[in-house]
Amino acid sequence: MQVNTTDTATAVDLSPACFERDFNETLVHQSVVAHLAGGRSGTRAQKGRSEVSGGGIKPFRQKGTGRARAGTIRSPLWRGGGKVFPAGTRDFAQKVNRKMYRAAIAAILSELLRQDRLKIVEAFAVESGRTRDAVAALSALGLESGVIVTAEKDASTWQAIRNLRDIDIVTAAQVNPVVLVSAEAVVMTTGAVKHIEEWLA
Repeated sequence: MQVNTTDTATAVDLSPACFERDFNETLVHQSVVAHLAGGRSGTRAQKGRSEVSGGGIKPFRQKGTGRARAGTIRSPLWRGGGKVFPAGTRDFAQKVNRKMYRAAIAAILSELLRQDRLKIVEAFAVESGRTRDAVAALSALGLESGVIVTAEKDASTWQAIRNLRDIDIVTAAQVNPVVLVSAEAVVMTTGAVKHIEEWLA
């Protein structure tokens, strides 16, 4: 498949395996959910009766006080005691096969191309590192909000883009289902296209 880049008249050959896939909504949804779940910290923690401080001595004698017997003040029945079923750290990661994950990426890219939400440019760089220059470059591309995908990270370009609220910039190695699905439009350099095609091959 051939498409014309937006800033030149040259045509770019796109791999059908990456940019002509049918959209599998179930697979894409599974990949998005798995990616979001993998980003959860799962660091909540509570202390059980063996983890709270104190309680090293029996609070009162076993018999003769008229009270219910107690062996520690850190029982879950006592104020300041441990939890009965304490919440611990948890791994929320969901397994998605590598082949399925790559198929989901290809399906999203194909759908973006069919909806004219994917633009391919020869290169994108803001050498001055100034935000106003980045805004001018994006206006020339007709991009008000979306994601820019480059082959490699360029410090000056990242500096120019980072203050723009509706524009995100990632490298081809950082592309994931959430970034692509949530973007209104995607601008991808030819170098990034080549990198992604090699990755999805």
